[in-house]
Amino acid sequence: MHNLTHWRLLVAIADSASITRAAEHMGITQSGASQALSQLESHLGLPLFARARQQLSLTAFGEEVLAHARRMLQELDAIRALAANNLGLGSGRIRLGSFPSVIAHVLPDLLHSFAQRYPGIEVVAVEGTDEEVLDWLAQGTVDLGVVLNPKRTQHALILGRDQWRVLLSHSHPLARRALAQGVALKEMVDLPFILATGGCSVHAQSLMQQAGLELNNIRLSVKDWTSASVLVREGLGVAILPESTLPADMQQLRALPLAPVIQRKFALVRSQAAAQSSVVQAFWQHIASRLPPLSSLNPPPT
Repeated sequence: MHNLTHWRLLVAIADSASITRAAEHMGITQSGASQALSQLESHLGLPLFARARQQLSLTAFGEEVLAHARRMLQELDAIRALAANNLGLGSGRIRLGSFPSVIAHVLPDLLHSFAQRYPGIEVVAVEGTDEEVLDWLAQGTVDLGVVLNPKRTQHALILGRDQWRVLLSHSHPLARRALAQGVALKEMVDLPFILATGGCSVHAQSLMQQAGLELNNIRLSVKDWTSASVLVREGLGVAILPESTLPADMQQLRALPLAPVIQRKFALVRSQAAAQSSVVQAFWQHIASRLPPLSSLNPPPT
C-alpha cells in the first residue's frame, strides 16, 4: 500500500495545481513526484487529475479521494499531537545549526510544518560554516546540525543531494560543449575563476585539491552563490556551484556537469548530548516523515 508521502504529495499537487511546485514543497524531484502520482493512480485504477495544456485539475473521483486524504492526514496529525502532549512534548526548545544555503532553501518548509505540528516547541536556527556546525555538534552547543557528506559512522537523515555544476557565460568557448560531455576539473585550473564557498569548506577549491589540482587564476572569491552567478554572467570568470543553487534565470548562462560527476550530500545529524531528548526525537521523526524513502542512513542525492 502507498505510504503517507503519496497522500501528502496528492494534497500538495491539488493545493498548488502543479507537480513541479508540489515536488519542490515535498523536497523531491519532479520526475519522482510524477512517478509517485502515476503509481497512486495505477493502484486506485482511476485518474485523479485531468491534464490539459500543461494544467492539472482534479477529476470528480480525485476530489473525493482528496477529501478523504485530507481527513486522514488531519487525523494522523491529531493522533501525533495527542501522543506528543502525553509524552510531555507540549513545549521545549531545539538548537539547530546549519550553513547558509540550507537555511535559505531547504529548512523553511520543514520548520514550518514542524511548527504547525508542535506549536509549543521552538526551533532556533544558528547559521555557521559546515566546519563550525561540526564543532557545535561535538561540543553540544547545538542539538542538531546539518553537515556535508556525512561520515559512515554518523546516523544521518539525508535532506538533499545535488551535483556540482560548471557555470559559464554564454560567450565562453566551453559553453558550446555538449551537455553529455561535461567539463573536467583539470580543464579549469588556469581559467579565470570565481571562487564561491557558500559558507562551506567543501567548494571548488577543495574539490580541486582532492583531485590533486590547484586553481591558478582566482579572480574573485565570494561567499554567496548568487553573487558568483552574477559575476559569471558578466564574463568575469567561470565558477563551480551546486546544482540546487543555480539561478532560476539562466539567461546568458550555461551550466555543464563535471566529468566525472561529483555529488554533495547534506544531512541532519544529532549531537550525542541531545540524542535522548524527547523533543529532538520528535523533530527527527517529523523530518524523516517528510523526506523521500531511503533518506535515513546508518551508515549512509549536493
